[in-house]
Amino acid sequence: MTNLKVGGVPEHFNYPWYLTLKDKKYSKHNINLRWQDYPGGTGEMCKALRNGELDIAIVLTEGIIKDITDGNSSKIIQTFVNSPLIWGIHVGAKSTFKKIKELEHATVAISRFGSGSHLMAIVNARNQGWDVSKLKFKVIGDLQGGIDALTNGEADYFMWEHFTTKPLVDNGIFRRLDDCPTPWPCFVVAVRNEVLKNNFQEIKEVLEIINYQTKDFKKIENIDQTLAKRYGQKLKDIQEWLKITEWNDGKPITKNLITGIQNKMLQFNVIEEKKNPGEFIKNMYI
Repeated sequence: MTNLKVGGVPEHFNYPWYLTLKDKKYSKHNINLRWQDYPGGTGEMCKALRNGELDIAIVLTEGIIKDITDGNSSKIIQTFVNSPLIWGIHVGAKSTFKKIKELEHATVAISRFGSGSHLMAIVNARNQGWDVSKLKFKVIGDLQGGIDALTNGEADYFMWEHFTTKPLVDNGIFRRLDDCPTPWPCFVVAVRNEVLKNNFQEIKEVLEIINYQTKDFKKIENIDQTLAKRYGQKLKDIQEWLKITEWNDGKPITKNLITGIQNKMLQFNVIEEKKNPGEFIKNMYI
């Protein structure tokens, strides 16, 4: 039995993993796959990949590309969610900020440096024409940290996935000023190089199982009701999310895609230089 550790955010995007684990689909292939929630997001997972606590990570595209650029010894083996992530730009319920343009000199809460909330704050700033070098950050760890920071005034705004934070908006904890979609596919599957070297076939098996699950995920009977109940969402919000979300059911990642994403990240000042796209990816279908 091969032991492998996979991790991701505890959000609706990753429910297909729960289903495959619940059905013990990996153990049938002699793989003991264990799931770990990472509420701190991509920055927390990148750290776990680096120190060997995690073998496979379902991470934000921009975060892992930035971290591989900075020395993370991992590879992207495919996209997981092909559609963009919709980042809500939130302020506290009692905040005096009413419009995005008012946030230029405000303090932004981020889970970690190098996380999606950090990098997308830079993307948003570039979209608004602000001086990125003057952005002020407050590290808050996770979503609960963001709630606390905005409520007690330690930070002014916080970017997190639109639908995950929708209940907080509905309950009057956050106000959402606007959305900022990622200009690239949002989630990828990243694996430590050591694991790819030693367990290539097992990783390929894991991919085939999860890809088969996501292929018809939307067709599962009452999946909208199941997700709404599990993640504390309104049914109409889950239905809207399902309409705009597309999983990758097995297409390999290409150098052209990585080059295009790097071009955008360079344009947005998220990375300082481009690297050979081959440094970021491993083709599992050779």
